[in-house]
Amino acid sequence: MQNIILFILALLLTIGGLSYCSIYRTVAKSVNHMYEPLHRDSKSQDAVIGHDPISILLLGVDERPGDKGRTDSMIVLTINPETKKSTMVSIPRDTRVFMRSKNTNIKINAAYTYEGIEGTVQTVEQFLNIPINYYIKLNMEGFKDIVDAIGGITVNNDFPFTLEGVHIPKGEQHIDGKVALKYARMRKEDPRGDFGRQQRQREIINQIVHEGAQLKSLKNYQGILTSLEKNIQTNLTLDKMIDIQSSYKEAVNNIKQIEVKGDDKKIDNLWYHVVKNETRKDLSKTLHHQLNLES
Repeated sequence: MQNIILFILALLLTIGGLSYCSIYRTVAKSVNHMYEPLHRDSKSQDAVIGHDPISILLLGVDERPGDKGRTDSMIVLTINPETKKSTMVSIPRDTRVFMRSKNTNIKINAAYTYEGIEGTVQTVEQFLNIPINYYIKLNMEGFKDIVDAIGGITVNNDFPFTLEGVHIPKGEQHIDGKVALKYARMRKEDPRGDFGRQQRQREIINQIVHEGAQLKSLKNYQGILTSLEKNIQTNLTLDKMIDIQSSYKEAVNNIKQIEVKGDDKKIDNLWYHVVKNETRKDLSKTLHHQLNLES
């Protein structure tokens, strides 16, 4: 999910001087396949990487054959190199928002169904009242290939549950990609609902970064890059990734997690996560401060 991009950077740094030139070319080729700019990118003024705070929209998208897909996970990461602090805002997928281009209220995960990445970025910007500099999209179905490519991950499950025929017991265990996907998706059996699922997803992210940075994973770096190439889309270039890793590393290691609190309500026969305007404004104020923006 969101820190997959940090895994690529960790891979580059860990390899260091070991056949660096040939590995760099391989990574550059893979990132080139992942690169998909937004329409506005050619006209917009980039943040000065290394100096300015930046925001990254991290999306896990549930895409299947014959389906446009919806965002299954949505997180806004803001990174401030001056304060050496980051925030990670998890937006529940049922959050009720106004989509300007459709002139109607929708569940925020439907923005992708209507207008893909472009519409999703614009809707998140309007909801939080902040600019989004970059995005990283992960195909959730392909996520299991990434986990398998790094040899699986270790998680510590709070309680046993079964999802779609896959049983995951309580406690610490090493899991493969198929199980990890179920672990990341389950929410109905979790008493914390979407917030519990978000916590498990963040756990998986941390473990992917940890496992991916181990030397044992580097033996399969081409397989790892192939999995990433097939399942990641971003408007970050390789040069920007490297700059972010070198200039923002301390801030990324100091992340404050923020949940978007609201009430679950049924409106027009649909359940929404309804966020009060006051709550949304307070959240926007926090992010403005983090990004050094005027309120």
